[in-house]
Amino acid sequence: MSSKARALILVVLIIAIPIVTWLVIPTLPSLGQPAEIFSGGTTYPASPVKFERATVGSPPVGLPLITNVQILDFDGDGENEIVGCDAGRGIISLFKKDGPASWREEVLLTDLAAPAHATVVDIDDDGDQDIIVSILGNLMPDDRVIGRVELYEREGDGYKKHVILNDVRRVADVQPGDFDGDGDLDLAVAVFGYSRGSVLWLENRGELQFRDHELLNAPGTIHVPVADYDGDGDLDIAAIVTQDEEELWGFENLGKGEFKKRRLWFTVNLDLGGAGLIHADLDQDGDQDLILPAGDNLEDLDAYPQPYHGCLWFENKGNWEFESHRISDLGGTYAADTGDIDGDGDLDVVLVSMTNDWYDPETASVVWLENDGKQNFKTWQIDSDPIHLVTVATGDLNGDGREDLVAGGLNLRKPFARIGRIDAWLNLQEDKP
Repeated sequence: MSSKARALILVVLIIAIPIVTWLVIPTLPSLGQPAEIFSGGTTYPASPVKFERATVGSPPVGLPLITNVQILDFDGDGENEIVGCDAGRGIISLFKKDGPASWREEVLLTDLAAPAHATVVDIDDDGDQDIIVSILGNLMPDDRVIGRVELYEREGDGYKKHVILNDVRRVADVQPGDFDGDGDLDLAVAVFGYSRGSVLWLENRGELQFRDHELLNAPGTIHVPVADYDGDGDLDIAAIVTQDEEELWGFENLGKGEFKKRRLWFTVNLDLGGAGLIHADLDQDGDQDLILPAGDNLEDLDAYPQPYHGCLWFENKGNWEFESHRISDLGGTYAADTGDIDGDGDLDVVLVSMTNDWYDPETASVVWLENDGKQNFKTWQIDSDPIHLVTVATGDLNGDGREDLVAGGLNLRKPFARIGRIDAWLNLQEDKP
């Protein structure tokens, strides 16, 4: 073979091998990662449980950027309120019922640099509710040291600000628990960052002073749900890491502030898009399981639903073994919560989508997964708008004993029709005989 022929073959191989690799590798079954394609939006049958949608607070102005909503009895009056984090306006608001399907907004905190989450807890044990805020510093990807944990101590009718963690990257979540067994509340912290991040626990030293301890050095930690995962009587920490790797971690509490880290699960699909993590005893066997909504593809120039988007249930099998089950295929799944939606005694799952195919007006933005009692789930569509939903909570909003829903929209991407700020869905299910 001539030198010219060999050179030509070499040039062809140099060009062809990367192209073939790019086309073939994503489809190989051994990788568990299907090719990234536009697979169309996801729709489901209409929910047999009927809901009435209602706008919470004032109608949306501009492009609302809601990062978190919660349903809780904030003021201890026996009725649930809604707490919402508005990163666009830099505020945290309380929404109190002002009628059968209306709420009045009271701004609790202002001048917040992209709040991701509000943790309502009596951190100083003085009998009133304080607010701990997870500060991103910037809603968009940013690896600068701009995150904080801010504690707003309740004083009379107002709040006194304390910065209890500084000089860290973007903070996405804070959850309380007595991790060292000394009788006061410590804090688990998810430092999302961007290319760099971590999981921390903050040791309560008294007088609103905290000492930070690193549990894991990894970027993209979104949520750190706290529960007794191994049933030994103390509180452990779980975390979902979503940058560079897609990993589920557990931190076993060994007592006196010592933890053993365990990687519970991972996937080679680095584009899975883990978007949150919650705990619940979904199969009601007495231990805490984990539920992972997956569908965050905001890093893509044009986000659209993928065939691997959906929701995973990690069944707690004991001894820190968690078995994964795929329970939903909702495109762009971003947040989950649990509740007995149909009143049959089983825990169902509610999901919302951020990046379904919004150019199709029929695609689902809110769904619930009906649990048949044996953890077989059927997906029912509650609504197709508003769109761009990233946070959801379940609870009784009007005192009728039924599970209602509230969700918030993070309107970063087109289309900008059918958008909302915070909306509620009131459960109209009739009592079963």
